[in-house]
Amino acid sequence: MPSFLAPDGTELAYHASGSGTPLLCLPGGPMLDSAYLGDLGGLAAHRRLILLDPRGTGASATPDDPASYRCDRQVADVEALRAHLGLDAVDVLGHSAGANLAALYVSRHPGRVNRLVLVTPGTGAVGIDTPPEERLAAARLRSGEPWFGPAYAALEEVTAGRGTAESFEAVSPFLHGTWDGASQERHAENRRRRNDEAGALTNEGAFDPPATRAALAAFDRPVLVVAGEGDVNTPPPTAAAYAALFPKAESALFPGAGHFPWHDAPEDFATTVNTFLTA
Repeated sequence: MPSFLAPDGTELAYHASGSGTPLLCLPGGPMLDSAYLGDLGGLAAHRRLILLDPRGTGASATPDDPASYRCDRQVADVEALRAHLGLDAVDVLGHSAGANLAALYVSRHPGRVNRLVLVTPGTGAVGIDTPPEERLAAARLRSGEPWFGPAYAALEEVTAGRGTAESFEAVSPFLHGTWDGASQERHAENRRRRNDEAGALTNEGAFDPPATRAALAAFDRPVLVVAGEGDVNTPPPTAAAYAALFPKAESALFPGAGHFPWHDAPEDFATTVNTFLTA
């Protein structure tokens, strides 16, 4: 397993697959190891995927200082990986909470990023608030599903600020384009692999949205923001608002997809992202 040392001495691991120009991939969770990204719907056939296991996840070591789980402090990990790879600049992909780290990396090291892909991005770093109705509207696209009633009722509780651990878990079907055996197995595996203790420390005090938004407004490289039509975590209007923060951003919307569009529309996802990266 290839590894490198972060500036604080923590040994971090990454997984490389495919061939071609490298694409540095930052997983979400928060604090979920990169295994769930797989080959990103076949994107490894076109690109050399470099999947980082964040500190304290997967094959990466647990840091001595738990405060280093903060998202802003993990920017140094990404920069150390870029240097370890010997690249002057690199294409970067961030999924979900990984988009927060990607945004902070761009804001600090804009010259080190060639092209940026944000897949169903988390918005904490840029301070975009998603109105409850946006999430509910995305959920209602699944009204014909047999599990819809209880899941929608749980989402109403969550969006009203009355969410419990049980209700957050109950809305899980809305994150997947199809709530079948395969997606349920992936969901359960992700829960087992996520470092919840580290995740609780990731965002607290880490973000300065006005400063980050100003930095992204000055980022003049191409950006792709990917949304799933039925994703209640990052509904399409939220993804569109994120894209609007950049001067050179385009959007890709995948009908019927959820929070993991490379599972719901693998061929289209891989083709869309590869076309963007090679344009």
